Amino acid sequence: MSKESKEKKDKKSSADKAEEALKTEKAAADETDAETSETEVKEAEKSDAGCEGCKKLETELEKLKDTHMRCAAEYANYRSRTEKEKADIYTNATIDAVKNLLPIADSIDMAILSSGDAGEEYKKGLELIKAQLEKSFESLNITSFGEVGDAFDPQLYNAISKTEDDSLGENVVSAVFQKGYKCRDKIIRYCMVQVAN
Repeated sequence: MSKESKEKKDKKSSADKAEEALKTEKAAADETDAETSETEVKEAEKSDAGCEGCKKLETELEKLKDTHMRCAAEYANYRSRTEKEKADIYTNATIDAVKNLLPIADSIDMAILSSGDAGEEYKKGLELIKAQLEKSFESLNITSFGEVGDAFDPQLYNAISKTEDDSLGENVVSAVFQKGYKCRDKIIRYCMVQVAN
């Protein structure tokens, strides 16, 4: 073999080698591209799944926030309701106790009215007892109502008779037979009265 043919052979073999290396590189690049596109597809699927997961989490978060707000509102309502019930329990207990004392207050009033011939010291003693009882009632927020000359209110007064009296206006209390009592806004006992005109 001649030198030329050897060189041609070497050139062919290096050309073949270069071509083969190029094919290998191209195949490797194609493989890498295929892997890259597969990875991109998987990542895109993951991100879509991630978005769906985010949406699910956001929906769940909104539900939990709503549940929390409802629970907080229910607790606030419960707390205000129990505070009102406590106040009502105290008021009702006070009313029950005072109901038992009202006959005593009525007896003292009747004793004062009928003590015309009794001595001054006796009358003064009854007035002091009445003042003590009224002070005790006041400390419990108990007020009496029903005086001659008051306007008749059917929500506070119980009219047991009616009279004609020109000196008094229409629907005016002309006589009080039994005083009424109330605790704050609750009526303990209605006032029994006679109404004029």
